[in-house]
Amino acid sequence: MAVDLTQVSQVETEPGELPKTMAAWVIREERFGEPKDAFQLEEVEVPEPAAFEVIVRVMAAGVNYNNVWAALGEPVSVMKYGDHPEFGHHIGGSDASGVVWKVGPGVTRWKVGDEVVVHCNQASYEDVEVHGLDPMAAPSQRIWGYETTWGSFAQFTKVQAQQLLPKPEALSWEEAASYGLVYFTAWRMLITRAKITAGSKVLIWGAAGGLGVFAVQICKAAGAECVGVVSSKEKGELVMQLGAKGYIDRGDFKDMMRSTPPQTGPEEKTRFKASRAFGKEVSGLLGGAPDVVFEHVGTQTFPTSVLTVKPFGKVVICAGTTGFNLDFDVRYLWMKQKEILGSHFANAYECTKANELIESGLIRPVLSQTLGFDGVAEAHQLMRDNKHSGKIAILVGATEEGQGRTAEGPGAIHAEVGA
Repeated sequence: MAVDLTQVSQVETEPGELPKTMAAWVIREERFGEPKDAFQLEEVEVPEPAAFEVIVRVMAAGVNYNNVWAALGEPVSVMKYGDHPEFGHHIGGSDASGVVWKVGPGVTRWKVGDEVVVHCNQASYEDVEVHGLDPMAAPSQRIWGYETTWGSFAQFTKVQAQQLLPKPEALSWEEAASYGLVYFTAWRMLITRAKITAGSKVLIWGAAGGLGVFAVQICKAAGAECVGVVSSKEKGELVMQLGAKGYIDRGDFKDMMRSTPPQTGPEEKTRFKASRAFGKEVSGLLGGAPDVVFEHVGTQTFPTSVLTVKPFGKVVICAGTTGFNLDFDVRYLWMKQKEILGSHFANAYECTKANELIESGLIRPVLSQTLGFDGVAEAHQLMRDNKHSGKIAILVGATEEGQGRTAEGPGAIHAEVGA
């Protein structure tokens, strides 16, 4: 059945009652491939909330690279995880803002009509790790909208009640939908895993990218000093505006990037020399070698990260955007007693504390582009082809940009972002 895009912002039922069907951008296994083909508009049944679950009317959604992977079916098929086998389809979207439309049994903290932001970590209430260790360690831990069926590229989404956060009142719907995945990931990396404090010195790769713009702001809020690596002077000016002490244009140290496959002997000597010079530049800007390196680039930069961080320092990593097979000289790790820390998204407490800084205006989302609901497949294809200008939001229930603000405040920074 064809979906009428002009009706997506309208809901026929009152809060507390769900319509039978909804419009959604759906991926199915038989059409894995380029996002422009894999994402298709369908009319699907609206799910009912089970115990401790909530149905949210999506007002806006955020776009992340994880659903480019979902479309491609790479590096693994999402259909093997979470509740996908039960439903046979995937609705992507791991960031959302919206309105609580219906609550399931046992939900007491949230009520119909509440305006919320959704964080993307799910775990079973029955897993013991949820009640004493960390939900991120639970065997059932999943990323909503990637490893689960009901993401935000639909009129309604199903979430666990613990995923909800109060929507910051000074943000529009699209601004509130733009920051969760990247900001909360950066928060856990720096605050929980690396334990930065006032006076910490931090090197941030891709400081003008989706993760980096928040890493810079977190450092500033914590009283830490940071230097960002960027790809242009214009992006350097952005990270300075956000609170960095300095920046380095990676183009000035092109030879430091590890190639795949690894370099030959002469090439490796050239790379090592460039990495040494880079580390000297970082130390000059920070007044000493960094205590922490904020990593998500992977293959190309990791050898330089290990070399550059100070003795007893920490390299914290959450991704490998240039590759996840890391090749580095381990002598600089063990002989200088450095640490490598893995990090993955955040738990509900971390998301709550981080969101409070958004509410207070101390940290601001950075949003570069907003598209209508018809732009979901296009947005992911732009990301796939590296032709996007930064963080993209999608209007769903909202009919135009700027809706949803209920208080005065600084709002988001509207700027083109990219590593």
